[in-house]
Amino acid sequence: MNQIESWLAELGWKDVRIEVASSDASFRSYYRVYKDNNSFVLMDSSRQKESLAPFLDMQARLFSVGVRVPQVIEKNLEFGFLILEDFGSTHLFDALNDNNKKEYYKKAINEIVSMQKADVDGLPLYDKEFLIFEMDLCYEWYLNKHLNIQLDAEKLSILTNIIETIADEILAQPGGVFVHRDFHSRNIMIDKNGKLGVIDFQDARSGSITYDLVSLLKDCYIETDEVARDELVLYFREKKGLDVDDSTMLRWFDMMGLQRHIKVLGIFARLYYRDGKDGYLKDIPLTLKYVIETAKKYPQTKELLDIL
Repeated sequence: MNQIESWLAELGWKDVRIEVASSDASFRSYYRVYKDNNSFVLMDSSRQKESLAPFLDMQARLFSVGVRVPQVIEKNLEFGFLILEDFGSTHLFDALNDNNKKEYYKKAINEIVSMQKADVDGLPLYDKEFLIFEMDLCYEWYLNKHLNIQLDAEKLSILTNIIETIADEILAQPGGVFVHRDFHSRNIMIDKNGKLGVIDFQDARSGSITYDLVSLLKDCYIETDEVARDELVLYFREKKGLDVDDSTMLRWFDMMGLQRHIKVLGIFARLYYRDGKDGYLKDIPLTLKYVIETAKKYPQTKELLDIL
């Protein structure tokens, strides 16, 4: 905190009030800084300075296509600090209710469509190797470490084949678009005017059109009704102008969901065992529910039920 205060003083930001705002699943911390009756967010990436360059890069890409991302007020790459526009402290997660869900989800889907217009030149790819690498986290951290399950050679072969099938299904979808990778209700802010703001986009890749849609509509922190969810998936199809039938669109969505949630089971367990963060363990049941519900719908993934 002394380094933050010294830097603010160098900027001429005197007589400011600093409050802890939040931390996330990485090594970043956030503070709210009050100055001259205005508030700003200070992002402290001093323990992860290498994340600042990607953040600034993605911020510029998204801003250029009209996505509402925080404007950068001040930066110090040497210390790992940014001062950002403050979108407030209300997440989509906090604001959703039965009366406004549909409206807010449609607004968020519109943001996905805008994000997918962003430049992806030079972004790392969601290729087969990376899709499989992410899903392999499930066996290492969730099945093996968390549940203490050691699969025999036969079941390990089944799991490997299912994971490869899911990756192939995803790569058969339209791709090559900007993927936020964590576009869910805790990374979408709502300001005092009801407008959405997008945060935590620094890990973006180039990948499938359905990834961020899955993050939003099969959120690991809040569940949506299946019928309403399918309707919103098809709303996305219309906004994108995709010439594809309902069953194909929903299948694309489902297969992407399997990949994401198999991965997330591993990540939630890893956050506990490796990083000492137990807050995500309570979100495993909903994530597991998504995997089971989807896996049983398709012949090539049904055997996943026996493993899970």
